[in-house]
Amino acid sequence: MNLDLIDWQKSELLPVIVQDSTTLEVLMMAYMNREALELSLSTRIAHYYSRSKKRLWKKGESSGHLQHIEQFLLDCDNDTLLLIVRQEGVACHTGRKSCFFTNIESGEAISRPLIDTAATYGIIDELYHTILSRKNADPSTSWTAKLLSKGDNTILKKVVEEAGEFSFAIKDGNEDEIIYECADLVYHVLVALGHKNISPDRIKQELARRFGMSGIAEKNSREQ
Repeated sequence: MNLDLIDWQKSELLPVIVQDSTTLEVLMMAYMNREALELSLSTRIAHYYSRSKKRLWKKGESSGHLQHIEQFLLDCDNDTLLLIVRQEGVACHTGRKSCFFTNIESGEAISRPLIDTAATYGIIDELYHTILSRKNADPSTSWTAKLLSKGDNTILKKVVEEAGEFSFAIKDGNEDEIIYECADLVYHVLVALGHKNISPDRIKQELARRFGMSGIAEKNSREQ
């Protein structure tokens, strides 16, 4: 593919539709920047740019559910890409084959997960995506939806409250209480992050950036 064919003037990110080569089912929609597209072309394995994680990612890097690209097709406006792929496993982080499974009229899922992804992606990522899915849920039936509907003040009040309870548990030295209160605190921090659409992956990236840097040097870098 001639990358000069693509109209990068409209955006640095190219919308990408992904279709199963056997069933022709639409599996997902994502974005590529130039680097992701170049990697995808050279390896024939799908790479994307995550707008939530703010980084390049290889599809299946955690799950092993790789997408082997058979064709790259550019649309008539030269600003959208269609990938025809051979999908290993499933495309969606929920464990479903396709990311398109919610009927917008009824709000119901039209397909069930084929695999359990909790162990694959880790409980933090699984919980974060569950929190995001509650943004459109009924606040009368979901505590997470209720928190999200109340906005910053209510969410942050709960974060402060849980941080206090965690601190008292540490002070008391009761191991079971420490674990219980820490779980409550982590959950409410994730709700706050989800409210602002900040993926926990970006927190991991920041911790990785600090790893190997002394605490004093890191603190000094923030004060400059």
